[in-house]
Amino acid sequence: MSKKNKRDNQGFVFSTDPDFSFNYEEEDVDTLPTDQQVLRILLDRKQRKGKEVTLVTGFEGTEDDLKELGKMLKSKCGVGGSVKDGEILLQGDHRDKVLNLLLEKGYSKTKKSGG
Repeated sequence: MSKKNKRDNQGFVFSTDPDFSFNYEEEDVDTLPTDQQVLRILLDRKQRKGKEVTLVTGFEGTEDDLKELGKMLKSKCGVGGSVKDGEILLQGDHRDKVLNLLLEKGYSKTKKSGG
C-alpha cells in the first residue's frame, strides 16, 4: 500500500480544485488535573487464557502522560504490563495496591470496578 493510501483523508478521494490541500486537524488533548480524573480499576480475564490482569481505565489526557503513569504503576507493583488503547494493563491482581498508589498520587475519584 502506498503512503498516500495510508493517510486518513476522511473520505476525500479527489478534488477538481487545483489549489486544494487537505488540512489534517490535530486534536489538542490536555491532561485533566489528577483530582478531576475518573479512573476505574478492574480485574480482567477475558481473552487472556484465564490469566488475570489489572486494568486501569478512564484516563483523559495525552498518551505521554498515560505512559508515564503506567510506568510508575508497573515499577511500584513490580510487575510487567503495557499501555494500550487508553488503558493501563498490569499483569496479575493488584487492584488494592494500585488503588492506594493512585489515591496517594492525587487521583481522588479513583474506584474499584467490577465484582
